[in-house]
Amino acid sequence: MILKPIITSLLETDLYKFSMGMAIYHQFSDYKTTWTFKCRNTDVQFTEEMVNEIREQIKAYCGLRFTEEELEYLHNIVWLKGSYVDFLRLWQPRYEDFEITTDAECGLAIDTRGTWLNTSMYEIPVLAIVNEVYFRMHYDYEKELLPSFKEKLQDKVQKLETENYRLGTFSEFGLRRRLSSEAQELAVKALAGAKINESKFIGTSNVYLAKKFGLTPVGTMAHEWIMCTGQGNHKHNPAYSNWYALDAWVKEYGVLNGIALTDTITTDCFLRDFGLTYATLFNGVRHDSGDPIAWGEKMLAHYKKLGIDPKRKTLLFSDGLDFQRATDIYNHFKDQINVAFGIGTYLSNDTNVHALNIVMKVTMCNGSDVAKISDVAGKGMCKNAAYVEYLQRTIDWRMNKE
Repeated sequence: MILKPIITSLLETDLYKFSMGMAIYHQFSDYKTTWTFKCRNTDVQFTEEMVNEIREQIKAYCGLRFTEEELEYLHNIVWLKGSYVDFLRLWQPRYEDFEITTDAECGLAIDTRGTWLNTSMYEIPVLAIVNEVYFRMHYDYEKELLPSFKEKLQDKVQKLETENYRLGTFSEFGLRRRLSSEAQELAVKALAGAKINESKFIGTSNVYLAKKFGLTPVGTMAHEWIMCTGQGNHKHNPAYSNWYALDAWVKEYGVLNGIALTDTITTDCFLRDFGLTYATLFNGVRHDSGDPIAWGEKMLAHYKKLGIDPKRKTLLFSDGLDFQRATDIYNHFKDQINVAFGIGTYLSNDTNVHALNIVMKVTMCNGSDVAKISDVAGKGMCKNAAYVEYLQRTIDWRMNKE
């Protein structure tokens, strides 16, 4: 390796990898998945030297194991069961699950294949590694990027403290697209120490940093959960993916750990399955695509239609936010429902250069394609256009005929 190891602990991932991981372990341990990397930036090129460094960094990540101290920390999370913690005691990443080549337009192709238990865990560390390798090897990190990051971070914190921004409860969600591990830690530390009133910083999705700074680790489920539980069993009608996902989640957690993600196969389709029982059991819902105000109003109307007091529920917004956008959303909804925010790239990778727009998505489950059809075009990813068309037809049929 040219650089120091980027991922130094298996806790250095987003919390929802553990919440989904436990449910996968107990209910879907035989599922197999394929994940595919994609760089959405059209002007980014990874050099062969960068690709070699990414390979070596992923090899180093695959050499990590959970320590007993880390396992004890996980065991103290109220909804994590001892059986899953014991599994993590034995778990290790497998470099054999990776295929890393230069066979892509951007110069970097990554696929992982294996059990869902394994491949799900690779997504976040891989994206963190790719980001940091690119920014350290393409730019002058120390002289160019880090100073601008620190300057912008200081300005953000100052404006929070002087209440230029007021956004209620928020968390840091920036691990997958961070400038570097150093930058993310600087952001979390600065926010944790900020003297703010109208806003409240409660934690981070990065479990390693949550443990280090005594913050709340934050996260529930991702799109992969709905895609694989709903589309991975080929006997299922994929238009009912949300029902299968919600049902399996309640089976695992009951009333604990309950923020549902709405936009895997459109929010309108989600609402067909988010009836009184699930809307009561889940604490709230998360927004990740489409107009946030229109989505929030739709959720408010849905709760009221079901006879549920919205002030007992939470809207969590997590789609490309900065403090100004979050403030505007907060001001719109604060008197009607609990509002919270997960803010990523703006906190962990705001410099004088553009951040990478990279993703690692599940593209196959149990030998068949899977897809996401979100509330806006461009956020989905599937290798088979015919499958996307089929999925859309099932959704349309259900929405028009049911």
